[in-house]
Order: sequence, then structure tokens, then C-alpha cells
Amino acid sequence: MVAKQSKPYGTWESPISPGMMAGGIRLNDVQWADDNTLVWVESRAGRGVLVAQTGLDAPRDLTGDDISVRGRVGYGGGEFTVRDGIVYFSASDGRLYRQALEGGTPHAITPKFGGSASPSITHNNRWVVYVHTYEGKDGLALVDVNGAMWPQKLIFGTDFVMQPCWHPSGRYLAYVAWHHPNMPWDNTQLHLVTLDFDYSGMPYVIDLDVVAGDTAIFQPEFSPDGRYLSYISDETGYGQLYIYDLETKQTRQLTDFEAEHGTPAWVQGLRMVAWAQDGIYFLRNKNGFFSLHHHDLSETVRTLDTGEYTEMEQIAVSPSGKVAMIASSYATPSRIVTLDNLRIHRRSNMENIYPIELSAVQAIDWQGHDGETVHGLYYAPNNSRFALDGKPPLMVIVHGGPTSQVVASYNADAQFFATRGYAVLMVNHRGSTGYGRAYMEKLRGNWGYYDVEDCASGAKHLIDQGLADAGKVVIMGGSAGGYTVLQSLVTKPGFYKAGICKYGIANQFMLVQDTHKFEERYNDSLLGVLPEAADLYRERSPIFHATNIKDALIIFQGADDTVVPPNQSEGMVKTLRSRGVPVDYHIYDGEGHGFRKPETIRHFYETVLKFLDQQVIYSQ
Repeated sequence: MVAKQSKPYGTWESPISPGMMAGGIRLNDVQWADDNTLVWVESRAGRGVLVAQTGLDAPRDLTGDDISVRGRVGYGGGEFTVRDGIVYFSASDGRLYRQALEGGTPHAITPKFGGSASPSITHNNRWVVYVHTYEGKDGLALVDVNGAMWPQKLIFGTDFVMQPCWHPSGRYLAYVAWHHPNMPWDNTQLHLVTLDFDYSGMPYVIDLDVVAGDTAIFQPEFSPDGRYLSYISDETGYGQLYIYDLETKQTRQLTDFEAEHGTPAWVQGLRMVAWAQDGIYFLRNKNGFFSLHHHDLSETVRTLDTGEYTEMEQIAVSPSGKVAMIASSYATPSRIVTLDNLRIHRRSNMENIYPIELSAVQAIDWQGHDGETVHGLYYAPNNSRFALDGKPPLMVIVHGGPTSQVVASYNADAQFFATRGYAVLMVNHRGSTGYGRAYMEKLRGNWGYYDVEDCASGAKHLIDQGLADAGKVVIMGGSAGGYTVLQSLVTKPGFYKAGICKYGIANQFMLVQDTHKFEERYNDSLLGVLPEAADLYRERSPIFHATNIKDALIIFQGADDTVVPPNQSEGMVKTLRSRGVPVDYHIYDGEGHGFRKPETIRHFYETVLKFLDQQVIYSQ
């Protein structure tokens, strides 16, 4: 047995290098083409690639370097669908393409204007309905599967639409719609459209019903026999599974559990539910840990064995009932797996680190500054080569959104720091999803307050338990999490030793003027409506209180970011430097909202480690 070395926390040699953080791929979606063929889309250095695998054959690329598969509505998602040997997909140029699984090159079926996402094919393989956006107008458009006709407007009139799906007969279409200032987790409607067909066979709308609404609706799907329309609604306080009977016009709730069966629709094409001939499969998220279940539409609900996996997404079911999904655990990066013997079809990373070398995730709760319960995930420092002695530095990581959630998936950031000797706290502050609607709504009018307080109280909770060094607490986050970093350094000077901010919001006034359509009214609920809420906007804008910042700060920004434009970071840096406050700033050309280039990601982590060594580990 090799004796463990004694070395300061935060300086341990980790099995996870900055180069490894920059490697691997991202798995975005997986679907069945038939009972024997899977199709998925993966991101390689920011470029989307369609991949197919038949039986035991090796996976093969369907698209090449000349095209990038990517949904172009909002934050993206909803890249493709597949039916009868043909894949229909959205590309980075905004067009829809068709690609035969047997080979050949992609063929564009829509012209090059606007953006597209979430294509859905009629069961007779004649029409494609898809989400289209152009000059700020979103709606559902229709094109024939060969692109012989010019695309037609089918349904417009709401600010946003997502998740269109066809009834097996082709006579009904369901989708989710909503208006500003709502977000898809606030107040949406489930629309059921009745269609007829003109002399050429093209569908047109003859009636529209609202099946459910005035709450968050997610992922409508028709049953294979066409009788039921399933969807997720959080009208009871948690996202529960419902089915609407098209014959009786009655709605039935299938789940009643204090857990989430939906997820916030930040992107198009998300799936937590999949129909089979014998019922419906669904995912459940309890405190960030996922499980898979099957409901036979009578009274029988089965929990299925998913092995080591504690996070699952993009569930898909083949015609004969085979289940595929993207799955991971604290020690296992994302994989494409099928439920039969949990076969692995694709790995997102090299997986060369033994689980014992990684930090096991724990769901924890603590009392916030006002006595209310706050949630998060904790990773203890872990490295088999080094001895534990004293109290470790603490890395507090804040998710983006702010309506998001860190879950029990493989978290590369948490493992990167935990294996170097940091305690890591991933905070699901009030306003996060995953813990019911009431918990999410706590942040309304309180952005920049509850998120800040909950991060600090979570850090104090670990410090009071002797699990972290009070003098070496770091806070890190990107986007809305980056805003929490800045706001925390403004309102709690001296509590944190340092802050790491990625494309964070510094000026709330500029954000509502410059951000993209999807979030341009988000602040109406998070802070209030301008100009009436101007005082609160100023109070919650770190740039106006930059003189309060006393702690070390480093800021990273993408030059092409359209969600939180560079003027946010640049304004903050200029203000701090003009007041003599040191701040390190790095801006990356060709990067947007989130870094994708391997060279950028590697540089980011190398720079962060140097910053932490200088400002936290070896600083007095």
C-alpha cells in the first residue's frame, strides 16, 4: 500500500487536466430510426454532427465538415427527427435538410432565411412542420418533405412556439405556445389544432383548442394509436404527467409525486416522456437524482433498473419498445445507452479515470439566512494519492439561468476542483427548478438577493461543519451565475477570497436592451417592469456599486456573445480599473454564450488554476 502524500489542498495533482476538460464531445439528442438503428447528434468543438448506428455496426457520420447540425431558434435544440430511413435536420445556416440513412449528401428543403428547429414529419411522409423564426417573428411553418414547394406559414400569432408533434392521422397537430413576458416555465398553453387538406393535399388550420394552460406545459406527445395526447403540467406545484383523451375530451393525471417529471424548456426538443405500444415511459427528477418509470395507463407503474446512472435525458422508444437515452452519473460522463443490458452506443469522453478517484455527489439541504430550506449538491475533496489534513478551500459554483438546476450528472467542473483538493458546493438557490414551482418563484423580484444569500449561507453551512476553510472561499459562475458572482462580491465584500465570472451580467438596464428575444422580457418577473422598477434595477446592477468590490476577480467573455454581450464585461472591467480595483480580463474571439473551442476551454482552466494559486492557495 502506497503512503499518501501530504500536500496543501488545492494543489493536488489531478487526473483531470485542462486539456481533458477541452476534449470529448457533447451528446445532444438520440432517436430511433427503426428497431435496429439509432441516430444521434453530437457536438465536436462546437460543430454539430449527425451519427447513425445499425445493430452491432460501428457508428458512422451522416454529415461532414461542410455543415453543422444545430437548431437555430433561441438557445437551439430540436436539431432533427427521423422517419422511414430519412433524417430531417436543422443546420447552423438556418435551413432544414433531409439526409438518407443509406448515404448520399444532405439536401436543403427550405431556403436560407431565418432559423429553424424541431422538425416533425407526418406519418404519411409528406409534410414537415417546424419552428421558424425570422426578424423576431416565431411560428410554425410547413414544407413538403422534398422541398419542392416554397415553405408556408401554418400557425403564427404567439411570441413563441415549441415542441410541435403530429397526430398519427395527420389531422391534428399539438404544440406549446406562449407570449412575452412569460418564459416557458411560467405560463404557457397546450394548443391542439384540427387540420383539413386543400386540393393539393396541403394541411390548413380549421380549428384550434387550448387543452391546458395558464401554467408551465411541457412536451406534448400523441400515443401510437392516436387516442391520447400526453403532456407535463406543473399546475399542482410539481411537473406531473397527464393524458388528454381525444375521444372523451377528458384529462387524467398519471403521476402524483413530489418530484419533477418535466424540465425547464431552455431549448427546443427536450424530452422526458416517450410512448410505447404498452404504455408510456417517463423520467423523474427528485433532488437532482433521476429514475426511469413505465405506466401502463391502468394502475401499474414500474420503476426500471438503470444501473449506475443517476441522470437521464432525451428518452426515446423504438416501434417494438426498446428504450434509448443519454445517461450519466457522478463518475460517468454522458453516454448513449439502451435499456436492454444497458448497452453503451457512444461515450462522450475517454472514461479513463477510476470512479474511486472521483468525488461522489451528495444532495444536501441547509437553512438559508432567513430560515428557509435551500438545496444543493456537495462534492468532498478526493484524491487517493493525498492525505486529508485540515480544512480545504471551498469552490461555490452557481448555475446559469437563473431558472436552472445542477443535477447528479457527471459534472466536470466539480470533479476538476474536487480532485485538486477543493470542497465543491453546487448551489440550487431559490429560483432553481427541480424543487417545485413555489421554490422556483421565490426569485421573482429577488434576483440578486436570494441567489446571493443562498450561496453565502451554503458556504457558511459547510464552514460551520468543519468541511471548508472560511478564509479560502471562491465563487464561480457563468451568465446568470456570473451575475451572482459579481453581485456577491459587491454585497458581501470580504466573505469570498476570489470570484470567477464567465460572461456575467453587470448592468441590468443594458441587458434588457441588448439580449436576444427569448430573454428580453425575463427581467419583468425577476426584477420588475421598467421604468417603474428602475431603482431596483440600479440596486441590483453590480456596475453601479463596483467600488464595493475588494476581493480578487477574474472575468472571461466571448466576443460574439449575443445573450450577454461583451459590453457587460467590458463596462465592468473599465469601471473597476478606473477606481483602482485590480481585475483580470480575458475575451475570446469566435466564442459566444458558452465556450466551445478546445483551445479556449483549455486556456480558461489553465488561467483559472494560476489565478487560484496566486489569489487563494498561496495568498495570506
